[in-house]
Amino acid sequence: MDFNIMLQAHRGFAYLILLATAVFVVALLLTMFGYSGKISKLLRKSTLFTMIFFHTQALIGLVMLFFFSPGFKAAKEAGTLMKDAVSRNTYVEHPTAMIIAAVLLTILNKKFKTNDTLKMSWVILGFVAIALMLWAFQWTRLFGA
Repeated sequence: MDFNIMLQAHRGFAYLILLATAVFVVALLLTMFGYSGKISKLLRKSTLFTMIFFHTQALIGLVMLFFFSPGFKAAKEAGTLMKDAVSRNTYVEHPTAMIIAAVLLTILNKKFKTNDTLKMSWVILGFVAIALMLWAFQWTRLFGA
């Protein structure tokens, strides 16, 4: 596999994640305010697909990071991985926050699948996952400066 192929796949899934996350947020807000707290089919499906896209993205990103990334290997060998803000953001903060967001979405998916009514703690958990994702998202790399 080539690094550029992995990078393009990682960028392609980023667009899918943005779309799935937008549908998830809309479904969560609709469930909160429109269905008296009953978990709708839309919320269950949007959480499932958002989680699937997140996990696929995380798998592609981790394979790309540990096996193909020349920048990660160079920064690690030079000892500048944590000293340089760009390297730290790209190779440490971004993957860590995205993995935490994926774990939170997995927990949410399980909660939504096994219960019929929405709890406020789950809504907070969902918004924490979305906030982490939005904070760690590589906006400039995806959309340009």
